[in-house]
Amino acid sequence: MVDEQERLLPIANVGRIMKQILPPSAKVSKEAKQTMQECATEFISFVTGEASDKCRKENRKTVNGDDICWALGALGFDNYADAFVRFLHRYREAERDKAAQNKASCSRSSQDKDEEDSSQDKTDQPPHRQTEAPTPSAGV
Repeated sequence: MVDEQERLLPIANVGRIMKQILPPSAKVSKEAKQTMQECATEFISFVTGEASDKCRKENRKTVNGDDICWALGALGFDNYADAFVRFLHRYREAERDKAAQNKASCSRSSQDKDEEDSSQDKTDQPPHRQTEAPTPSAGV
């Protein structure tokens, strides 16, 4: 039984997702949550297995979002595939924007730090003095 539970999606998460679409006063039975948990897990395994087979045939080890989109279409879930393609496109755009924003932020932080270090170098260091080299003393 433990092995079975480990392969299933967490039931609390399934219940939370189910409640999101229902009115606040609605209740969801434990049996309904368990049924949905098993169905959702099976669906994900089915689609992922198809995508994995495609990757294996192409000698690849990593299943990516495009493979999932392809698998959904190949299995006849065209409506899901179309929606997933749109979601994946928006997700990738958001990730690119986030990366660009982080890069710009890091760049600004680096420039600010360089300017701060430069101004501290000027104030923290005593002025540089040229010292005269000692002259050799005449033989004593």
